Formats: sequence, structure tokens, C-alpha cells
Amino acid sequence: MAQINESEIQEIVRRVIAQALGQPAPAAPPLQELPLPKAEPAPVQCKVVAIGADHGGYELKELLKPDLAALGFDITDVGTTNKEPVDYPDFAHAVALLVSSGQAWRGIIIDGAGIGSCIVANKVPGVRAGMAYDYSTAVNGREHNDTNVLTLGAGLIGITLAKLIVKTWLTTEFGGGRHAKRVEKILAYEKQHLK
Repeated sequence: MAQINESEIQEIVRRVIAQALGQPAPAAPPLQELPLPKAEPAPVQCKVVAIGADHGGYELKELLKPDLAALGFDITDVGTTNKEPVDYPDFAHAVALLVSSGQAWRGIIIDGAGIGSCIVANKVPGVRAGMAYDYSTAVNGREHNDTNVLTLGAGLIGITLAKLIVKTWLTTEFGGGRHAKRVEKILAYEKQHLK
């Protein structure tokens, strides 16, 4: 913010008094151009999204990856790589570890219902996983709980809804305020039970 010096204040007062008395205002001095600060370009930081799925979520995972890339995210895919039966805890744990360690900004895990993967991910310190099954739960998980891992149930939602949930979840900011205190309590309880 520009500072006004004493002579500028006196000039403003003279003009206001002249105007109040009905006299012509004295000529204003020419405006000085203030140097504009040079805008530094913001460094481009591509955020990594870790994604994983069991056999029940494999197809949905593959369909979501192009959308993640189109949104500008780097993708770390922990598998699975086909529809052969596998155990969802392995992939949920792998995604959660990447988020917990800071190697991924956020994580997405897909299994048949989304519940089991959510349970597994929440066992990893630093992870706040939430399952979303519509627009509102995607927004709520981010705004209220600052979730950093999203779980989806491929058997419960279609591709169009899944894409909406993922985009909404990735672009919704944490609301802070009264929610920040509650998230701090979640973190405190987590620390209390870490061994």
C-alpha cells in the first residue's frame, strides 16, 4: 500500500476546503507512476495421486486414470494389473503408505464396496480415508475431514458418478475453521494410540 506524505495530505485538504467554499480547486499535481511489483511465475508443481484397486475395482481404476492425467496429476498406480482375484488390503495399504510418507499428495483406492479399503487405509498413521458414494460425501470428506485418501465401491457406483466424485474430491479445499479443531482432535487420538 502506498504511503501518503505530508505535502500530499495538505494538497488534499486545500482542494476539499476550496470545493466546500465554492472556489475553483487548485490544479492537482501530476500523478506519479508507482512502480508495479514484478510478478514471479509460480513454480509448476505437479501433484502425485496414488491409485490402487483390487480385482473388483480394476476396470474403474483404469477408466479413471486418463481423467486424472487430464486434470494435470501425475499418477502412481500400485495395481492390480488385471481382473484376477487379489486381496484388497494389499493395495489399500500400498496407497496409504505413499500418502503417509508424502510420496503422494492424495490417494484413491477402489474395491467392490469401498468399505474394506477405507478401514485398511485408516490404519496407516497420517491417513484420513473416507468413502464417497455421491457428490455430497465427496465434498464433505474434503471440507469437513480434510481426507487425503478416497475410497470408492466399484460395485455401487457407475463410471460417470465415479468421475464426478473424483474430480470433486480432488478440487475441494479443506474448510478449516471449526473443522480444523476437529481434525486436530483426530490427529491427537491417532498419536495417543500409536505404539
